[in-house]
Amino acid sequence: MLTPDEPRPVLLMNTIWANRSQVNDDLTTVRGLRDFLGVPADQADLAAFRALRQALRDLAGVLTEDTRAVARNRDLERAVAEVNRAAKSARQWPQLAVRDGELLRDNESEGPPAQQALAAIAAEAVELFTGENRVLLRACYAPGCVLYFVKDHPRREWCSPACGNRVRAARHYRRNRGESPGPNGFS
Repeated sequence: MLTPDEPRPVLLMNTIWANRSQVNDDLTTVRGLRDFLGVPADQADLAAFRALRQALRDLAGVLTEDTRAVARNRDLERAVAEVNRAAKSARQWPQLAVRDGELLRDNESEGPPAQQALAAIAAEAVELFTGENRVLLRACYAPGCVLYFVKDHPRREWCSPACGNRVRAARHYRRNRGESPGPNGFS
């Protein structure tokens, strides 16, 4: 369901997702965080990533003017403070690297891998929420969806093809049956 080509802050926000019957959370355990990061993590890292995720979702909700129930009760000041705290949690500095004869920017960091990832995702979030692509961040309004995405194509309106299909199926159902589908857009 997750689109791996989304920016890492969006991927972190989308560790909260919905299926037909409920909202799910991929970061309820340290193992879930390890699976998401691909590096060792502990209980303190889990708490830090959950706090950052909520901050990112609050900020995305404000930026996208998200009206979905899952995006209500945002605390903008707390969210900004949390992203800033996470962004400075690991020391980072730019480095030059050479790959295939080309000069590239590489970032070096100090600290445990999970803390490095937390700081890097927070820094990427600052760029996402303040950079020129901030206007491309969207909330998916497919029935029952709680995800965010970056609109990478002019015709893209949903986080995934599955959400687009659900919207089209619900529209078709309403037109042909004159009824509305179930509470989450499903019949």
